Amino acid sequence: MDFGGRLTTPEQRARDNIDLMLELAGWSVQDMKGMDLTASKGVALREFPLKAGFADYMLFVERQAVGIVEAKKKGTTLSGVDTQSSKYLDGLPAHVRRVGTPLPFAYESTGVETVFRDVRDPDFRSRRVFAFHRPGTLLDWSRERDTLRARLKAMPPLATAGLRGCQAEAIRGLERSLSENRPRALIQMATGSGKTFTAVSSAYRLIKHAGAGRVLFLVYRANLGRQTP
Repeated sequence: MDFGGRLTTPEQRARDNIDLMLELAGWSVQDMKGMDLTASKGVALREFPLKAGFADYMLFVERQAVGIVEAKKKGTTLSGVDTQSSKYLDGLPAHVRRVGTPLPFAYESTGVETVFRDVRDPDFRSRRVFAFHRPGTLLDWSRERDTLRARLKAMPPLATAGLRGCQAEAIRGLERSLSENRPRALIQMATGSGKTFTAVSSAYRLIKHAGAGRVLFLVYRANLGRQTP
């Protein structure tokens, strides 16, 4: 017994959690019978009918379909369910407005764990996210000519003037890792070798050439924060 005294299944509990997560991200969650795509910038429609089957949630931004959410009960291994949702991305009825075919964005979620992928990425794959993206974020991404990961594969050569050899090697290594869709990387440099300058130089290139919107730069000493632009 749960949620106001009604009986719930693991699948329903997952959907209740997903509903809340979507609402916290700025989506208006609706049933098909109460559909109103003008109610909010972003609308998530439950049980949306496709050419074959139903999408658990169809995501609309400014009345255009942008992606789907596939709900799974808690404990489901999400790494193996992307094939099903991928079929849904190309299964919209002809009359439904959309940002593209196939739809670019797909989520799989248990309400506890959520994975996301942009099928326009080179060699795209799902990655874990902590929340659903906001409607405006997906709309902005859908309008970009290239994805971030595509731009990371096309970074211009590094100008090494003013860089030490170890700094250039670190920046190239980080960009190579990112271009290969390996977002976790560790740079190890000796004391006094210019780690802060290397990090700032790398962040500058990611913003200028890859179109990164934000770079989180954490420092371990207050004076580093003051000297970092």
